[in-house]
Amino acid sequence: MHGYEMIQEIAQRSGGAWKPSPGSVYPTLQLLEDEGLIVSESEGGKKLFSLTEAGRAAAEDGPEAPWEDASKGVDWEALGEIRQAGFGLMEAFGQVWKTGSKEQREKAISVINDARKKMYLILADED
Repeated sequence: MHGYEMIQEIAQRSGGAWKPSPGSVYPTLQLLEDEGLIVSESEGGKKLFSLTEAGRAAAEDGPEAPWEDASKGVDWEALGEIRQAGFGLMEAFGQVWKTGSKEQREKAISVINDARKKMYLILADED
């Protein structure tokens, strides 16, 4: 696989709970290659990585897959509701930002700031 495919695969295996950034994946791949655990080859302008024999042995002896830990205890229904609410809020904010007047934009910023403060008050068990 190439790096982007690995990022997508990890996100899929963790049910979306963990999606590593390219800034963490590519340096890790370089480190693993330097240690002789993977090899790379260029194919169609992409760098494809595969395990070496030493890499296979290390994978078999290593800990459980980290994406399994990342998805343990996740309430997927609640996570979906939270994402939908957040995306909906950002869509509404974007619409005000694109088409609203200066006064409407200022009101929208105030609403967002108030919402953020109220979220922290929820954690503090205050109304």
